[in-house]
Amino acid sequence: MLKRLVAITPLLGAILFPIVVPIIILQQGISFGLATTLTLTTLWFIFMLRTSEMPH
Repeated sequence: MLKRLVAITPLLGAILFPIVVPIIILQQGISFGLATTLTLTTLWFIFMLRTSEMPH
């Protein structure tokens, strides 16, 4: 299960991020869109670091 999560995490971020942020900017405005961008990017980066597999 963890290997699938590690494999899909970058893909999900790369696909969902460009879809979600413009929709939020259109609905809520640019300032909320920028805050969402910063929050999503930070959470995605932390999640990718936590699930990464380091070579031994």
